Amino acid sequence: MKRSIITILFALVTLSLGAQTVDDGSRDRSKYANDSFREDDKYTVAEPYTTVKVEQVKGTKVKNVIFMIGDGMGVEQVSTGWVLNGGALNLDNFIYTGFSRTYATDQLITDSCAGGSGLATGVKTKYGYMGLSPEGEPVNSSLKVAQDKGMKTGVAVTCRVNDATPVDFCGHSADRHDEENIAAQYVDSGLDFISGGGIQFWTKREDGRNLAEEMKAKGYAFATTKEEMTEAKSDKIVALLADTELPPALERGDYLEQAAVKAIETLDNENGFFLMIEGSCIDDWCHNQKVGYMAEELFDFDRTVGKVLEWAEKDGETLVIVTADHATGGLTLIGGSLADRSVKVHFSTKGHNGILVPVFAYGPHAEEFVGVHENAEVGNIVKNLLR
Repeated sequence: MKRSIITILFALVTLSLGAQTVDDGSRDRSKYANDSFREDDKYTVAEPYTTVKVEQVKGTKVKNVIFMIGDGMGVEQVSTGWVLNGGALNLDNFIYTGFSRTYATDQLITDSCAGGSGLATGVKTKYGYMGLSPEGEPVNSSLKVAQDKGMKTGVAVTCRVNDATPVDFCGHSADRHDEENIAAQYVDSGLDFISGGGIQFWTKREDGRNLAEEMKAKGYAFATTKEEMTEAKSDKIVALLADTELPPALERGDYLEQAAVKAIETLDNENGFFLMIEGSCIDDWCHNQKVGYMAEELFDFDRTVGKVLEWAEKDGETLVIVTADHATGGLTLIGGSLADRSVKVHFSTKGHNGILVPVFAYGPHAEEFVGVHENAEVGNIVKNLLR
């Protein structure tokens, strides 16, 4: 009897420690930043993945731009992932590196809206603003600059496509919760490739519109599975594979890698292309203080970086930028073993933190990203190279 009572008490304590805040479906994860700390987390990787090796290209012509954002991916997340994969990441290929300051114009600790908007538009803005100046005026992103030049454009993410970072590049809004109106902006966005989640905001709308049918009428192939996406023959593709976010990395498999490959295949043309790829959910699992889930999201993103770098090396005229909108979780690597591919970490917050984030660049003009920049400066370098 005594042992049974102890077992029950242990189970109740475990459930209490593991309980998460009820998720209301919003992508505004910063609202969970209550600084309620818990025990340190641990993770071990049994089998590391193989990384690629590429050489810096010699040319100076920027024909294509692939802008990759690891949401919430600070140097601490990269460092933790490096240990867990046995001391190797595809990010190790970048010889031109720098840092980005992420603060918003009205808050020291930014969110994905303002952080991503600075990178996308070259204009620092207010917390919560997407594709807008601090005064609330629409600002063109580098993706829109590419469109104005006649380049093809696309986005591939693991969150809903009407979330902050893709909207920073593809639209304008002062309210990330206005999700149906944000999703509707894609109908007239002119993008050639769109991939992620969020189909409920396209087909189960309060206004009765069916954006999927509207896109089909414009000539887009519309996919709802990874197989439909990879097999689509159209030169314009929308792939929405989940109601909101896609499942965690270990469940969704190689979707992001395949989306990147399919996007490049679809967009590659003589006039060039601009592609934004986001590892969206690194951030989510840092908010939830789960280092294992975070690491698997980072690995998924890094494997996609490897696919992109291999293609860019062969192409020779593609600039690849990898950075973050902000860091999340106040993650500290406090123990572990490189030989055993294990870590012990501490999260100091469930929110974002204001530490510099890394900037990696590869390809023509990659050297321009070396040094410490404002996030808007990173965005302006990209825009200037496109003009």
